[in-house]
Amino acid sequence: MIHVMASSVIPSSVSSVWGLIRDFGALGSWLPGVKSCVIEGDDPGDRVGAIRRVEMGDVGVIREQLLALSDVDHAVTFSIIESALPIRNYRSTITLLPVTDGDRTFIRWRGQFEAAAEHAASMEARMPIHIYQPAFDRLAEILALMETQS
Repeated sequence: MIHVMASSVIPSSVSSVWGLIRDFGALGSWLPGVKSCVIEGDDPGDRVGAIRRVEMGDVGVIREQLLALSDVDHAVTFSIIESALPIRNYRSTITLLPVTDGDRTFIRWRGQFEAAAEHAASMEARMPIHIYQPAFDRLAEILALMETQS
């Protein structure tokens, strides 16, 4: 099993960041590279078991299932159930914690997956550098814009 992780501090409150990532179907609004993101069927974006269909510009369609969502712990866990990526058994959790020194949020995205030997190193580097960190940067940009507009 390959374990990956990225973390950052976003200069906004936990409730503000949580407001963006809590809706499982809203991934396209804050993850760079997403062409479209929809929840399949009639499930709302916060129902455990919901499946989202994400079309990524570089890898095609990825289907993910919401495994857990906690408004108390500010955490969301999901798995990839279908993808063209050369990985299997992908599961990840995004967790938010308040930074007590100012109104900021510590965000951590952890993932784990299996990959064939020839893809392991590239996928291990791809997740934190090309997916997780750009998502953190985009969240910070969105929240900064929201704060200047209010």
